[in-house]
Amino acid sequence: MSLRKAAACVKKHKRFLVTAHTTPEGDALGSELAFWHMIKAQGKEAVIVNHDGVPYGYDFLPGVGSIKKFQDGLSVEFDCLAVLDCSDLGRCGKVAQLDLKGKTILNIDHHISNEMFADVNWVEPRYSSTAEMIYKLNKKLGLALDKDIALLLYVGIMTDTGSFRYSNTSSSTHKIAAELLGYGINVSQVYKNIFGNIPFQDMKLLSAILPGMKRQEAGKIIWFQIEHKLLRHRKLSFDLSENILSFARLVQGAEVVVLFKENLGVKDEIRVNFRSQGAVDVNKIASFFGGGGHRTASGATIRGKIDSVRRKVLAKIREAL
Repeated sequence: MSLRKAAACVKKHKRFLVTAHTTPEGDALGSELAFWHMIKAQGKEAVIVNHDGVPYGYDFLPGVGSIKKFQDGLSVEFDCLAVLDCSDLGRCGKVAQLDLKGKTILNIDHHISNEMFADVNWVEPRYSSTAEMIYKLNKKLGLALDKDIALLLYVGIMTDTGSFRYSNTSSSTHKIAAELLGYGINVSQVYKNIFGNIPFQDMKLLSAILPGMKRQEAGKIIWFQIEHKLLRHRKLSFDLSENILSFARLVQGAEVVVLFKENLGVKDEIRVNFRSQGAVDVNKIASFFGGGGHRTASGATIRGKIDSVRRKVLAKIREAL
């Protein structure tokens, strides 16, 4: 778990395959694109391949057009697989199915639930984001920052700290952000691109879901349930889950917020997302159900009927309270 070993791994290898977790968000995208820029700046080869495509709102990121979506039969020449912002190898989806024999795996992550699955593991839960770690790696390698890398790292840090509102925001995080802003980042435009650009029809769907909000334990638990029939004929542009969870965290007295969502195309598979105000460690709860993440933000995919899954998860949360 050392920055020194991670830097040595980057120096040693020449061709990198870079990936992150499924359904990537700001930290995953910002981290892997910044890493990609850093590798290219050293005259080495790098390609980014993700299980999923780039989500809505991130098409302004420098180099985003270079990200490839995994396809069966994909052939990539690499000697090091760099897995970023991913707590276990399976979380990067079909990319993990590539032939990794004889390849070095580099794991850079800040999730407390990380399984240390790589040949070189640099895992630091004390950092706000993987992007903050990539910033440290850039410094360790003695590489110059430029406006593109600064923007990518800022996006990763800003999104994973909830715009610097979450408890993972430290004085070091603010110092790094201040340095990155020195490269001329348009903060208001970045925020608008990611958070302030919800299409009208998607907002209508969000407004239809919010009235279904329920509470338990005198309002300490807030939960939502989304069945696949509601989403079956809708192509969402924005991150539905994140918007719902962020909104619900604002409810007075809420300690834990949970979203239960039936996965489209997979029968009896429920995606459960947890958010906590800090008193409850939702990583422990998610881990109990085979998931993981952070103390205040975690997730798990659970097999079963949605009502049954909901009852089991809420019971576990009540135990934690």
